[in-house]
Amino acid sequence: MGIKFGREYNDIINDFTDALRGVEGCCEFLEMPADDWDAMSEEEQKECMKTLADDLFYGLGVEAKMSIGDCMVTHDPKRHLIRIDQGETLTTVIYLV
Repeated sequence: MGIKFGREYNDIINDFTDALRGVEGCCEFLEMPADDWDAMSEEEQKECMKTLADDLFYGLGVEAKMSIGDCMVTHDPKRHLIRIDQGETLTTVIYLV
C-alpha cells in the first residue's frame, strides 16, 4: 500500500527523526541496552533514529499503528500525517503534504 506524501522525503524523515529522539524507550525498541545507547555520540544516536524513522515510515505503509517505546506512532492517511502520541498526550505531528 505505502504512504502517500507531497513533501520532500528527506524533510519528512528529518522531522520524524527529531520527533523520535524525544521518545523514551527508543533504545529498547532497537534492542540496545541503555548503557550502549548512552555511550554513543549524539551524531551516532541521530543516525540510529534516522534509520528507525525510515523503517517506521515504510512500516506504517503496511500497518497504520506501531508501538515504539512508550509511544504510539500512527499514520492518518485522511489527514496526510503521522502522529506520535505518548499516553493520552499528543507528542508530535509530522505532515506529509
